Amino acid sequence: MMRIPFETLVAQFEKVLTSRGMDAEDAKLCSQLIAETSAQGVYTHGANRFPFLVKMIDDKLVDVHVKPEKSASFGSLERWDGKGGMGNLNAYAAMNRAIALAKEHTIGCVALSHTNHWMRPGTYGLMAAEQDCIGILWTNTMPLMPAWGGIDAKVGNNPLVLCIPCKDGPVLVDAAMSLFSYGKLETYAREQKSLPVPGGYDQEGNLTTDAKEILASKRPLPIGFWKGTSLAFALDLIVSALSGGNTTRQLGLMGKESSVSQLFLAINLSSLPDRERIEAEIHASLEDLKSSQREHESAAVRFPGELRTHIREENLREGIPIDERIWQTILSL
Repeated sequence: MMRIPFETLVAQFEKVLTSRGMDAEDAKLCSQLIAETSAQGVYTHGANRFPFLVKMIDDKLVDVHVKPEKSASFGSLERWDGKGGMGNLNAYAAMNRAIALAKEHTIGCVALSHTNHWMRPGTYGLMAAEQDCIGILWTNTMPLMPAWGGIDAKVGNNPLVLCIPCKDGPVLVDAAMSLFSYGKLETYAREQKSLPVPGGYDQEGNLTTDAKEILASKRPLPIGFWKGTSLAFALDLIVSALSGGNTTRQLGLMGKESSVSQLFLAINLSSLPDRERIEAEIHASLEDLKSSQREHESAAVRFPGELRTHIREENLREGIPIDERIWQTILSL
């Protein structure tokens, strides 16, 4: 593992993206979003995923020249067409628009069709929190895990984000519907490490901690067993209905992780008359959570997303941790 300065990471991303024909301003924003993801400690969806993103561009699955367009409006709900463009830029624009709608209507919702992998979803929840909005968002994916009781992939792992603003720091839940995200499985496989607990099945149907076996079988365990696949299925149907875009089933027939559907919901807490009471209760709830009796002396109880700022400060000071093999791959692009 090596450490790369944040500015060096951004500059290299920009160099690669502009070499693929991306506008300089778009390349700068896209690169900042990806580098910031790694700075905050979400390495699986930052620099680690950059070569995958470039391959999507090279394979003509992502068009770096297009911008999302509004296709329909229903008051506080709008449909937008991502037009096969850059996933994180489409998501950034969609959440900004949802926030603008929330400032006008208290609740704003943008349903986005025909877009691509949005990299780290928590980024867009934090955007909402910075504007004193609750952020709720999710995407569908290719079929990546079986329905409960099945063995062939029929359901997406459809990541869901819930982000709540508060003065202690945003509460951020960013979770795939599989116990381990595919990005995390890929990291364990690349580093040849065992998962801390069984994360899915091998190709013979045995529970395993071997990430490579799970990636090969496409049988990761869902969160909450049958509840996880049920939630993933419902999220898929809702996002495709509201966006008018593809379902996981349709993405499976297409055979590529492209033209997915996403939803961005912002709720403006500043519009509510009891905003101060809400803030006080959120703070009290966080304090109550952190006062939990600990399982053992070295255990720590934290609210979701609490370590983000500390990790970011350390990484900006000392450099972004990155696998040397991944860095060499990025340099070769």
